[in-house]
Amino acid sequence: MAKFIFNLPDIGEGIAEAEIVAWHVKIGDRIEEDQPVADMMTDKATVEMESPVSGVVKAVAGAEGDVISIGSMLVEIEIEDEEEAGDDADASAKSEAVAREKAIDIESDVKAATAGGGDLEPISSVEVQEQEPIALSKMTASPAVRARAKDLGIDLSAVRAKGNHVRHADLDAYLTYGSAQGYRAPGALDRRADEAIKVIGMRRRIAENMAASKRHIPHFTYVEEMDVTALEVMRADLNANRGERPKLTMLPLLIAAICKTIPDYPMINALYDDEAGVVTRYGAVHMGMAAQTDAGLMVPVIRDAQDKNIWQLANEISRLAEAARNGSAIKEDLSGSTLTVTSLGPLGGIATTPVINRPEVAIIGPNKIVERPVFVGDAIEARKLMNLSISCDHRVVDGHDAARFVQALKKVMETPVLLFAD
Repeated sequence: MAKFIFNLPDIGEGIAEAEIVAWHVKIGDRIEEDQPVADMMTDKATVEMESPVSGVVKAVAGAEGDVISIGSMLVEIEIEDEEEAGDDADASAKSEAVAREKAIDIESDVKAATAGGGDLEPISSVEVQEQEPIALSKMTASPAVRARAKDLGIDLSAVRAKGNHVRHADLDAYLTYGSAQGYRAPGALDRRADEAIKVIGMRRRIAENMAASKRHIPHFTYVEEMDVTALEVMRADLNANRGERPKLTMLPLLIAAICKTIPDYPMINALYDDEAGVVTRYGAVHMGMAAQTDAGLMVPVIRDAQDKNIWQLANEISRLAEAARNGSAIKEDLSGSTLTVTSLGPLGGIATTPVINRPEVAIIGPNKIVERPVFVGDAIEARKLMNLSISCDHRVVDGHDAARFVQALKKVMETPVLLFAD
């Protein structure tokens, strides 16, 4: 038997170290040549490392979340004979070539982590977990009581009741006094055990980039209320006559309004290279859409949004949402944004203070639409109102400019015919 040291190869230009995000083998495993052994993440790529030889795993570099240097040991493998051991250089060269070929560029995913927003209406990663059925034993209860007990996580067989029929009053007594547990405060049910979760991989990148954005960018947030009654009426009419076209949400209308407004406020659609001390103001609007997906926070990008009508924007939003959700988005779909919109969608919210997607200088966050009574002249009418938040980089954007931009955007949102005016 001989020992083969599989060192972490150079998997990217200028990369000095990589993080172990997943092990596919453990000590004692028999592995074959080209079998995946670990996933390594750098600042720019996630790479699946494959074993260049067959043998038995004798040692690994560390635990998931550990960072190791390029050229250091990744896996120690016991191989069959000395002849194979002499081929270390060839095997290492092969593993480096394979690693480079299998690199998956996610640099834009990492940038997306600074967006600080919630998921957009078309993108949802919330999974509803079904609870285990409640053990009723011989106890009976009405559907309403059973539903309440299920919501509270109470096993009806543990509830003391007169006879074997549990009523709401019995649940109240159980919540207040417990079952053979003496007095306890209402709602003080059994607690979940504490859980320590190591922050690794994409979650670590998100944490690092969120911290960098807040550390380097002096944020300020401006919030304004908008009356979107007319816009919602127009949206309903357009949807009623859309034919084969996609159903319009608020998002494509908002993006269209932003693109209509932005030419007079170029300081909002810009990137700031703080190391070089250069602000680049863009003529085209490459609109990022901050979204929460199963893979983490991502920012799909609508390129040249200013050249698209509301139906084209709706189609592009749908396409990018699906690509982000199923993992088929390519690099061009996830990079190059100049301005970002972030929304909590159905989760709503009165106001948000979104975190800027560095090196952009602004991020816009629409909030939930609510219907409230409003004075219109001397009359009181029910109107649909929405708060809109904008966070800006105070090194580049003055508060006065941000307020003027939002007021101009408000005019378009409240007079939606302007969306179609030249």
